[in-house]
Amino acid sequence: MIPPGPMRARNIAEMLDGLRGACSFPDPAAADARGLLAYGGDLSPERLLAAYASGIFPWFDEPPILWFSPDPRMVLLPGEFHVGRSLRRSVERERYAICFDRDFEAVIRACAQTPRPDQDGTWITEDMIGAYCELHELGFAHSVEAYEDGELVGGCYGVSLGSAFFGESMFAHRSDASKVAFVHLVRRLVDWDFDFIDCQVHTDHLESLGARLWDRSSFLTALEHALTSATRVGSWDVAPCE
Repeated sequence: MIPPGPMRARNIAEMLDGLRGACSFPDPAAADARGLLAYGGDLSPERLLAAYASGIFPWFDEPPILWFSPDPRMVLLPGEFHVGRSLRRSVERERYAICFDRDFEAVIRACAQTPRPDQDGTWITEDMIGAYCELHELGFAHSVEAYEDGELVGGCYGVSLGSAFFGESMFAHRSDASKVAFVHLVRRLVDWDFDFIDCQVHTDHLESLGARLWDRSSFLTALEHALTSATRVGSWDVAPCE
């Protein structure tokens, strides 16, 4: 079982090895051309953490649960993050107050309700919301929020293991709100010496921010290295809203 939080900078590599053994997945190399590797199982914290530690994530809009390990994989190295002139101005204007882990559930629900180009509906189902909220309560899932006059207007969320951050989704109800939140996230990950942000699949927007494609083998090698670092488990709300 996952030990209760909160904890800070704890090395949980041994725990992850145990989870991967108990919640086994096929070899990621067995995934099909879409990256689909397996289906079924559950969204328990143990299974989700075992999946992320193995380079696998869930992505589905109705049962059964589908598990993916795409090849290639979109990855952003925090030190290579590119902030364009327009976004830099948005950050410097300090229009938004940026917080961490103040209202995780509100962020994931806003992400679920945000329409996506070329998508009919959302993969962030009620079961997914409940599962990731549980991961958040255990200290492994985190949100970054952008507030304007006290109203949540943008943000993003993901899962943290070792020195890897697995980005899941973002939303914006005001211009650049999610992008500004993401800038603050990357800055914190730079300060904490994170190795990479897993962006999962390619988009032009991610590429414009400096993300690049890695083959699956390179990604899994980097992930194994990242998991040897201590995991910052617990709330990331370590300072007043910026």
